[in-house]
Amino acid sequence: MSTKQYIAVFICFLMNMLDGMDVLIISYAAPAIAKAWSISPANLGIVFSSGLVGMTVGAIFLAPFADRIGRKSTMLIAGLLMATCIYLTSFATDINLLMIFRFISGLGIGAMMATTAALTAENSPTSTRNFWVSTVVAGYPVGAVLSGLVAATVIKTSGWEHLFELAGYATFLSLPLVGLFIKESFALSKQDDTKPSVQILVKEPYRISTFQLWTALFLAFATLYFMLNWIPKLATNAGLSLSAAIYAGTVFNLGAIVGIPMQGYCSSRFGLKKTIGTILIFTALVMLSFGFFVETDYVLVIFFLMGFGVQGGFVGLYAVAASMYPTYIRTTGVGWAIGAGRLGGIIGPILGGLLVAWGLDMTQSFWVFAIPSALAGLMTFRISSKDIS
Repeated sequence: MSTKQYIAVFICFLMNMLDGMDVLIISYAAPAIAKAWSISPANLGIVFSSGLVGMTVGAIFLAPFADRIGRKSTMLIAGLLMATCIYLTSFATDINLLMIFRFISGLGIGAMMATTAALTAENSPTSTRNFWVSTVVAGYPVGAVLSGLVAATVIKTSGWEHLFELAGYATFLSLPLVGLFIKESFALSKQDDTKPSVQILVKEPYRISTFQLWTALFLAFATLYFMLNWIPKLATNAGLSLSAAIYAGTVFNLGAIVGIPMQGYCSSRFGLKKTIGTILIFTALVMLSFGFFVETDYVLVIFFLMGFGVQGGFVGLYAVAASMYPTYIRTTGVGWAIGAGRLGGIIGPILGGLLVAWGLDMTQSFWVFAIPSALAGLMTFRISSKDIS
């Protein structure tokens, strides 16, 4: 890899850090917002999902423009949407405005993640592509961890509104880096005349493998976004302080920082499908065991292992998408795969809110969501693409 390629990969990592920050900031602020506005768990779940709806729409309809107008232009548009609406969230005064701002910022987040995955794949050697794509997407939990560490202090001293202001500023400051240092990939500038279209994804030779990938991502996202959004709130319901609950979510994402690069390394050695499938089934087993550790000093280790597993697994599916489709349709393929996954991500937080409303505790909720994690692992083993080991 050349210096320019390393710079492009680093900026993609940075933008995914901001993605992680902008997604998870709402879950860190949720207990304070719920207390200030007297929001029920069910309505809080709808707020979580409004951002995920935006991410789904952004991944499906905005990200494919990167195959037409270029990766750089799409990253700038997505970053501007993220920065503006995350900042404006600090001025929200009711649940309706909160949902609108979360939806629009989600448009940018969804497009950004698909575009950075495709750009990274095009700026890395084939032999190490899985590692670099996984490493770049690891920026997502890094941003989540850092914002979680900041959130505990900022919310306590300055209120949840100031947290969104700081996140907006950070995202605005990243845009000049994209403008100055990101160049369109050689593969994109030399692409053939075939027009990118989702119809290509559901025709031979991609049809079966596309639907298998979409199913695996749907199930993995449902599990992931339930945990990302509800761990802090479930922890407070279990009697933890607000700061301790935020740290529980932070440890979950810290596990991802370790799990994602390790998954990338193991995938390069043992194959994507075998590695990812095993990791997702391992996650289900950890979730089923949570009740044995909930009142012990080892509970944070369990949160760490869950983050290690579910985030390492679902990120590997991004690498599957980036490897499965050719350059001229790569961002469209990654975007639609993420979009299919986001549908599960929308359902996960809503179902989590219903489980809380029905009186299920944290242990019982984890039992429920161990099922889609295990099924996602089994489906990953069955992905039939000849380009994926």
